[in-house]
Amino acid sequence: MNEEHSLNSRQMTTMASDLSVILPRVLIVSRRTLRKNKFVDFVGEYHLDLIVGYGAVPVIIPRVTGVHRLLESFEPIHGVLLCEGEDIDPSRYEAEHSGLSPEEFEEIRRLHASDTAIDKEKDSIELGLAKLCLERNIPYLGICRGSQVLNVACGGTLYQDIGKELQKKRPQCERVVHIDYDNYDGHRHVVKVLPNTPLNHWFQESLDGEKMEILVNSYHHQGVKILAQRFVPMAFAPDGLIEGFYDPDAYNPEEGKFIMGLQFHPERMRRPDSDEFDYPGCPSAYQQFVKAVIAYQKKVNGSTALPPKPLQLDKEMEKRRKIIVRSFSIAKDMYTTGRGMNSSKESELKAGAEFLESNTVLSLQQENRLKQMGATVRNGSSYFQRLKMNEERERAAKNLMTKMSVEQLSELMSFYRMMGQICSEILDQKLRGIVNDFEPS
Repeated sequence: MNEEHSLNSRQMTTMASDLSVILPRVLIVSRRTLRKNKFVDFVGEYHLDLIVGYGAVPVIIPRVTGVHRLLESFEPIHGVLLCEGEDIDPSRYEAEHSGLSPEEFEEIRRLHASDTAIDKEKDSIELGLAKLCLERNIPYLGICRGSQVLNVACGGTLYQDIGKELQKKRPQCERVVHIDYDNYDGHRHVVKVLPNTPLNHWFQESLDGEKMEILVNSYHHQGVKILAQRFVPMAFAPDGLIEGFYDPDAYNPEEGKFIMGLQFHPERMRRPDSDEFDYPGCPSAYQQFVKAVIAYQKKVNGSTALPPKPLQLDKEMEKRRKIIVRSFSIAKDMYTTGRGMNSSKESELKAGAEFLESNTVLSLQQENRLKQMGATVRNGSSYFQRLKMNEERERAAKNLMTKMSVEQLSELMSFYRMMGQICSEILDQKLRGIVNDFEPS
């Protein structure tokens, strides 16, 4: 019985280990609190349950000093979920123009003591992750503070206090209670969902055709003031506060694209003393986010998921391949023996030179490898001529890119990084095949 139990335990451990490699990884930054005079890191369990339930592995990044410099150590990153936390440092979004008096700031700190204690380390970690997601098109879901982090990372701003900056400008009938310290889970307020948005699609069966409203749970005293240019609103509160937004150019879960922020808490919108959601659409943000995470992982791993199929050449192509291989073989022999070029071999070297002239996308490592084989001897002048032309193209490209926005440059960089990786892998395969053909049988 003990042996059987031990075997089952080993099997379960092995299975868990395999799944941790196979399943995509979602990074979540912890929040810290004081317990028994010590800091304790935690993440709300609702978030973790939903991520695991839809097929991903949550990886918790501890809010520890210096972690913002170690984010690369958490690779591979297939998705990022950022949720609750303290107010973001106002210096991150130039909030000195809020117009609030010192007395008003003091009242805000008194009313919202647990949220106004700024955590600069958490800011650095989360803003670093948000920017990484934007640079590499990694799926990102921001809930509450996480939506504010996303907006700030893209150049947007925040109200330092909704009550002082927004509510006082609204008539009484439009004012909204966004936070109720005495009824955290049970508090609800109305939001109006905009048509033709993911939020509209998720809650479609629960929306009144005319009002397009749902009741949401929220717990915040700050919110989006100026929405970053790349985003589109999905919902508004009656006081005009943006309750949800997304990037329509980076939203296609089936293709691994998902960049979104929700100011409210869909994970907490459940019936009293029950895990049943208020609306069928409540978990959809997590479901679609994880769908994008899974697709992103497949896209990233796609080039190595299956062994490449052998290339089938027709007779003419096979004949040309053998001529090129022969040309490289002669060049290699010239290089290793130190002999000069035999005039009778000159015509055979021409095929290798022409092949190199048609392959302009060479990494430094690939170029050095070819030089060592002696195959660039004959086309050296043409290579440097191309190099000069490339320098001119580079100057023109730089002039063009200075006129592009950060978002456009980010998308361009991601595209060319992917294309460069593909070109490098295919060219390496070809060069390895050529070198293997040099070896005597």
